[in-house]
Amino acid sequence: MQDDQEFRREIRDWLAANVTDDLRGAGGAGRENEAFSRRLDFTRRLAAAGWSTLAWPVEHGGRGASLQRQVIFHEEYAKAGAPGRVDHIGITMVGPTLMQLGTDRQRERFLPGIATATELWCQGYSEPGAGSDLAAVTTRAELDGDHWVLTGQKVWTSLAHVADWCFVLARTAPIPEGASRHAGLSYLLVPMRQPGVTVRPIRQLTGDSEFNEVFFDGARTERDLVVGEPGQGWRVAMATLGFERGAATVGQQVGFQRDLDDLVALARRTGATADPAVRERLTRAWIDLTVLRAHTLRVLSAPPSAGTATVIKLLWSRWRQGLGELAMTILGPAGVASVTGDDGEADRWRRLFLFSRADTIYGGSNEIQRGILAERVLGLPRQDRR
Repeated sequence: MQDDQEFRREIRDWLAANVTDDLRGAGGAGRENEAFSRRLDFTRRLAAAGWSTLAWPVEHGGRGASLQRQVIFHEEYAKAGAPGRVDHIGITMVGPTLMQLGTDRQRERFLPGIATATELWCQGYSEPGAGSDLAAVTTRAELDGDHWVLTGQKVWTSLAHVADWCFVLARTAPIPEGASRHAGLSYLLVPMRQPGVTVRPIRQLTGDSEFNEVFFDGARTERDLVVGEPGQGWRVAMATLGFERGAATVGQQVGFQRDLDDLVALARRTGATADPAVRERLTRAWIDLTVLRAHTLRVLSAPPSAGTATVIKLLWSRWRQGLGELAMTILGPAGVASVTGDDGEADRWRRLFLFSRADTIYGGSNEIQRGILAERVLGLPRQDRR
């Protein structure tokens, strides 16, 4: 039986043979469109080798890997500088949701395409008037014979311009009198390539546009492509978010460590380490990242509990914003203008700084996350949201 060290060598050897120089580091923070076709090809090779569905149960075509082996995979993936995945929404969010809450037909229809990266997905949650407050969504879906007909708008929809399908939280029934706003929502699986779906890229501070607006104007999906019961979409939507923050966060933190190591090297080359304040901030970044990793491993190895994923999100989002701010300090004037001959290094840090401004907003803004901790974990009085 293969032990964990042999497993680590296996994935390390595979990555060494498949992560070519033109892929290494591609598709990082703020560069989701970079080398997309090459990254898609790499993702499909990853899937063919059985690595994409490492965490999926064997009965659904995965390897059924232990949490320890999932962590090993994500560590080695990050250490190898492997490119940003283009299938992560399907693999880590949609697939597990369908395994737990979908029908047999839905699993048979969608899991193979997700596993092989032949069908890509995007997430239809946020709206212009309902960002972190998902219960306030106004996109509607009404039954018309054997189809749901959708009308409304979603925003900040990552990779919608390349996605084949979108999982959409929509209102399918009015809120019953005296009931929570969460009632009457449904979780629908909607094809993106059809009349009635319009995708408009949103240009970001980085100059890239992986985020999009998505407009539904009479878009249709089959009646049985609702996950869970109609009107029970809130429960399904929350289950999906729970799957999002799993073992992959460890790989994310390995990437953070690489960023920190590179920034320390930059500070030494530029002489910025002569400044005691810079040395202190670099040391603090190392300490905080060490704490974040220890907390994440503790959370992943413990039974699920309220607020744990929220704390991780609060910690990493502020950490990466702080690293971007520190990079701008170390770069000095080069941080605010392109410099000939910087070999892209200054551009890398500028993109990190600019993209990380969104870290405390997407995935549930930090203000909302703190409210969740206050009310659901600490038991503090509910905030008046009128």
